[in-house]
Amino acid sequence: MNSRKIKFKGSQGDKLSARIDEPDDGISKGTILFAHCFTCSKNLRAVGHISSALTEEGIGVFRFDFTGLGESEGDFSDTNFSSNIEDLVAAAEYMKEEWEAPRMLMGHSLGGAAVLQAAHLIESVEAVTTVAAPCNPKHVTRHLLDEREEIDRKGEATVVLAGRPFTIKKQFLDDLEEQNMDNIIKSLDKPLLIFHSPIDKTVGIDNAAHIYKMAKHPKSFISMDDADHLLSNEEDALYVGSVTAAWVHRYFE
Repeated sequence: MNSRKIKFKGSQGDKLSARIDEPDDGISKGTILFAHCFTCSKNLRAVGHISSALTEEGIGVFRFDFTGLGESEGDFSDTNFSSNIEDLVAAAEYMKEEWEAPRMLMGHSLGGAAVLQAAHLIESVEAVTTVAAPCNPKHVTRHLLDEREEIDRKGEATVVLAGRPFTIKKQFLDDLEEQNMDNIIKSLDKPLLIFHSPIDKTVGIDNAAHIYKMAKHPKSFISMDDADHLLSNEEDALYVGSVTAAWVHRYFE
């Protein structure tokens, strides 16, 4: 695939780092806006493999780092789930003005919950795909249980996630509490493809079952057998990309 790095203005005014991946011939049959997992980045190996499989099937991919993560500017501690959604809308606006408006949203883990919400705000979106997504963003608070008391008492705490320290403020938790995902999913009104592994230890497969139950048709569920949450096996990530391409062509056409 052809890949180029760009920067665009995020929802909080910071410069966000992004990568545009295109088919080798430069002609796309449609474009996808990708949202990475909680505290991850666009450069996660699995994201690259998914993008590679999609571009091989003629689909362009726009992947970026949320504010304060990866190579993007900004302070992560001042962000929350709502600001991630706003960053997705900002990315879609950039795509519309400088490349092609996104026809599908795709999100991994918490990014999957974010695209379910953002789909209501981006007019060009025709379909949505989630990968190992929680049915409610409050699921991430399970990783913060040891520090929850300190966050409530002091207003913030340093949390180690995937071996890296992050400052989590109370406003982050408060924002998660305000989300109403069931109504969002019920009113999605767009084709939905759900990927999840039955042995995912980070986000249980019951989350996928709930999303599927809440969503209206057309909806599809793909079990990823023995894949882990981060799709660390290259074959699993390529599978997600190739199956998504085959599925979404129906709606792009």
